[in-house]
Amino acid sequence: MSPKRPQASDNLFAAAGLERDAPRPLPDRLRPRSLADVVGQDHILGPDGALTRMLQTRTLGSLVFWGPPGTGKTTVARLLADATELQFEQISAVFSGVADLKKVFDAARARREMGKGTLLFVDEVHRFNKAQQDSFLPVMEDGTVVMVGATTENPSFELNAALLSRARVLIFKPLDATAIEQLFSKAEAAEGRKLPLDDEARAVLARMADGDGRASLTLAEEVWRSAREGEVFNAAQLQEILQRRAPIYDKSADGHYNLISALHKSVRGSDPDAALYYLCRMLDAGEDPLFLARRVVRMAVEDVGMADPQALVIANAAKDAYDFLGSPEGELAIAQAVIYVATAPKSNATYSAYKSAMRLAKQAGSLLPPKHILNAPTGLMKNEGYGSGYQYDHDTPEGFSGQDYFPETLGRQTFYDPPDRGFERDIRKRLDYWAKLRAAKGS
Repeated sequence: MSPKRPQASDNLFAAAGLERDAPRPLPDRLRPRSLADVVGQDHILGPDGALTRMLQTRTLGSLVFWGPPGTGKTTVARLLADATELQFEQISAVFSGVADLKKVFDAARARREMGKGTLLFVDEVHRFNKAQQDSFLPVMEDGTVVMVGATTENPSFELNAALLSRARVLIFKPLDATAIEQLFSKAEAAEGRKLPLDDEARAVLARMADGDGRASLTLAEEVWRSAREGEVFNAAQLQEILQRRAPIYDKSADGHYNLISALHKSVRGSDPDAALYYLCRMLDAGEDPLFLARRVVRMAVEDVGMADPQALVIANAAKDAYDFLGSPEGELAIAQAVIYVATAPKSNATYSAYKSAMRLAKQAGSLLPPKHILNAPTGLMKNEGYGSGYQYDHDTPEGFSGQDYFPETLGRQTFYDPPDRGFERDIRKRLDYWAKLRAAKGS
């Protein structure tokens, strides 16, 4: 009797069993099975959250999920499809083109004719160009798809206004320490063992995750792989074993602009400690020190100005010192400049005066200066009154003639109004003195 030949169905069942038994990373094994299992996004998934309210009405419009990696954007989109009984389709803007979009849209139309809706999840939606983004508009408007886009970039800058007007933006927040701890507890329950960490090391591991839930579970898995029988790591050992995960920081993305904004505002707010913290955050993440040095120069002229003219000198010297020393010694010069500018008296009088003068210069047109301050190199110009009546200031007793230098049709203007702070206190006194002299000479 010949042996029984294996059937194709037998092979399929065997393959399914092997796949089920194959090792899976911890983040995949702990992927939430329902929206209630998602941690860290209570503002949209809690009892009064935006998505909770949508689901209670059984209606779902197109959405844009904006947030850092590892905060649950893909998972929530998939669970939304389940909760609304929509067919889940996923594409990535990194790998998809116009032809791929057309296939997805055609399949969604065919599915709609059969009475089934489609939730189209578009990962990295900001990477589609304007024309590709525009191609979503017709299928969003006629209900062919409910589009859920995910982006780590600010939608206001990266997505078309037409697309944004048809979708609601929901912000996914980085996971806080409480949410990360929840994930650690879930991981320990799944593994049937505690993380081999003391309390301090456990807190350090949560900080290493940097708000990324997927990263927290990957790090936890690395800890279990690294620990020997009965071994418990302290914070120093943990950092040595894991070699510390690099901070999340993309120099072309929001993290970059958020941190430079925080640095600038800390300097403006005269908080050298906060300013140093953000400076070090950026240096630690690999920011170009010369970019930071240039920004400190900008802070010196915008936020200190004439209240302490030395701030610009110090900031420029720090830039030159970094050029001369390089890394890592040169970063200390930038830190010194940050401290100096942060602790200097603050004034934006120069900045405000410049903007006001520029605005008037553009509005007033090409007005001729008063003739008495114009040179008269030719006889014709002398006959026209050029230079007539000019008073040489150094010939006056006060070294100040009090003449008017604005175009006659414009009249005298005031742009620079120094506050009574720092070096500008002395400048204020001079300006007040000259104003009195000008008024006296004018009368």
